[in-house]
Amino acid sequence: MNHVSLPRLLVLTDRRQLPRGRGLAETVGACIAAGLSHVVLRELDLADGPRAELAARLTKLGATLIAAHRKVPGAIGVQLPAGATVPSLGRSCHSPAEVAAAANAGVGYVTLGPVGTSKSKPGYGPPLDRAALGGHPIPVYALGGVDPDNAAEMLDAGAHGVAVMGAVMASSEPQAVVRDLLAVTG
Repeated sequence: MNHVSLPRLLVLTDRRQLPRGRGLAETVGACIAAGLSHVVLRELDLADGPRAELAARLTKLGATLIAAHRKVPGAIGVQLPAGATVPSLGRSCHSPAEVAAAANAGVGYVTLGPVGTSKSKPGYGPPLDRAALGGHPIPVYALGGVDPDNAAEMLDAGAHGVAVMGAVMASSEPQAVVRDLLAVTG
């Protein structure tokens, strides 16, 4: 994945946030039907076998999969924590210094956050100044408290795109949230 092929929207999974009775594959399928292309598969509590089975289901639905923290079959790469010392496609950063280190390590993109109050991780923060999103040599995705109402502000501040978990996973209409985010991010 290089800079040219990076989407403007990444959705991170968290099946624990889903409304009762709705599965992760169903949610991701609805999001793909709404135009989503790339999914960051978290589900870090799952053992490798069940996580690989879930990854296979999501790729069959048409998701381009990025694995969080550890590889899964069918994923195009792995997104690691900022301090990782092994090569990766992406990194999860929490400061401009971590973004600079990731760029120096040759990663393809970073998520940077939180940029707002996170519904997924209450009390996580404090939010970064949005000015931290711009001026980096690699694509930066704003993460943490991002939703359709503030996504344009993230792009205006210099983010390449937005990475969203709670606004999609916890929604009763995830496909509508994805459509709204794609309308803003292009």
